[in-house]
Amino acid sequence: MNYKSDIEIAQEAQPEHIRDIAGKLGLTEDDIEYYGKYKAKVDYNLLKKYGDKKDGKLVLTTAINPTPAGEGKTTTTVGLGDALKKLGKKVAIALREPSLGPVFGIKGGAAGGGYAQVIPMEDINLHFTGDFHAIGAANNLLAAMIDNHIYQGNQLGIDPRRITWKRCVDMNDRQLRFIVDGLGGKANGTPREDGYDITVASEVMAIFCLAKDLEDLKNRLARIIVGYTCDGKPVTAGDLKAQGAMAALLKDALKPNLVQTLEGTPAFVHGGPFANIAHGCNSIMATKMALKLADYVVTEAGFGADLGAEKFLDIKCRAAGIKPDAVVIVATVRALKYNGGVKKEDLNVENLEALKKGVPNLLKHVENITVKFGLPAVVAINRFPMDTEKELKLIEEECGRYGVKSVLSEVWAKGRDGGIELAKEVLRLIDEGENKYKPVYNLKIGIAEKIETIAREIYGADGVEFAPAAMKEIRNLENLGFKNLPVCIAKTQYSLSDDPSKLGRPTGFKINVRNVKLSAGAGFVVALTGEIMTMPGLPKKPAAENIDVDANGRITGLF
Repeated sequence: MNYKSDIEIAQEAQPEHIRDIAGKLGLTEDDIEYYGKYKAKVDYNLLKKYGDKKDGKLVLTTAINPTPAGEGKTTTTVGLGDALKKLGKKVAIALREPSLGPVFGIKGGAAGGGYAQVIPMEDINLHFTGDFHAIGAANNLLAAMIDNHIYQGNQLGIDPRRITWKRCVDMNDRQLRFIVDGLGGKANGTPREDGYDITVASEVMAIFCLAKDLEDLKNRLARIIVGYTCDGKPVTAGDLKAQGAMAALLKDALKPNLVQTLEGTPAFVHGGPFANIAHGCNSIMATKMALKLADYVVTEAGFGADLGAEKFLDIKCRAAGIKPDAVVIVATVRALKYNGGVKKEDLNVENLEALKKGVPNLLKHVENITVKFGLPAVVAINRFPMDTEKELKLIEEECGRYGVKSVLSEVWAKGRDGGIELAKEVLRLIDEGENKYKPVYNLKIGIAEKIETIAREIYGADGVEFAPAAMKEIRNLENLGFKNLPVCIAKTQYSLSDDPSKLGRPTGFKINVRNVKLSAGAGFVVALTGEIMTMPGLPKKPAAENIDVDANGRITGLF
């Protein structure tokens, strides 16, 4: 059977004017700013207008650890939203914006797939409304002001060897991880070691997504620690008087973006930190706006429940004062067989033995959501045509033994009609499910203890091995008064451990923390584990090789 590509399906769609999409949420033309016919930014001052309005119900979509076989988390999120809309509910979807790095690399974009997409998918995946460029510009303005301050006499006494702020670019470019700049003589600055992060790993991105309003954004930017003086005192962006100009660059980007699904469901797509190197959730402002304007909001957190969902529930929910009313955990037969040891080229062959070996990965994510965080959950099996009835039945039985229901989702092939049963189960959970949400750790315990708690409770590790550099920095941060911040663990997405080769549900391992770094403006401490990099590289055959545009401006090869 010949299936249409995602981009072909998206380009054949007849989208509604964004004015009409806004109208479904009760918004007028005075509330939005047009970016063409099918995209708009929404005035964030509406949050003040609707401040006393009761929030809608929040549904969080998460997944098992990702595999090359694909899970379809965004596809499920979009299809579920469309299905809820078909059932007569007033719905909005809240998603992250895609980064250019994975679009041109190996992962691809983040607009869903098949008949469960947000559109215009080409625009969303390529530049969109320019938010990431604004974030990169703000980040790099601060970097320029640091080096200029040193060049102009260094009144603050910044130690060039202890500058922690990096430049950034929204691209996978390993060549820029470690560089030396300021070469060429005195007129060209002070030579020093430097480096780049990908924009989605910038603290500015995290601040952007956690800020409650423009004033909060500015205050958070001022708290960014850019480095230390020669006697160990932290230097902030506020010391450099950079926060005002940075906020000026971000003021329009901070307005949530409104688009639509193929079925005409309103969708907020705003902000995009990676979940393996950052906190992995769309902006608080977009989520809060959706909750004020809709009765049901479907959102997602990046990668598996060990990463995006943990950070959503331990970091974002605390910062925003929200909690999910139900959680959807996405899995596929193919991905579970991969976790059971089957090679990618053999995943289409029925293999109940391998599937049974892979199911514990799913059940650990179920445990994380239902037991560790106390939330009602449903497993969504994203069905592929080659899945057999015996395989689907095995997953249903295993989930049933764990006390959670599994529901088939066919939104990729059927759009909203393929998500009706999932939508009905989500509504049942919201009405009848037991919700005892609690974060997995107490903020008052030490930084190392928080990391160990996540490792043991969420990853299933035996403990944590801290490198000497990590322990030294933890002591330094606690002495500076940052003990009570939440932690954001940078870890491979492919395994519950910090070793991407350990599939399924590994046991008898420890998490290796090589260092920690402070994101004072975002309000968390980042723990760097294993081989994880804050600047990814392109693969041997990047997706960029397949992307083209014809003489009429029609893009091909995107997906």
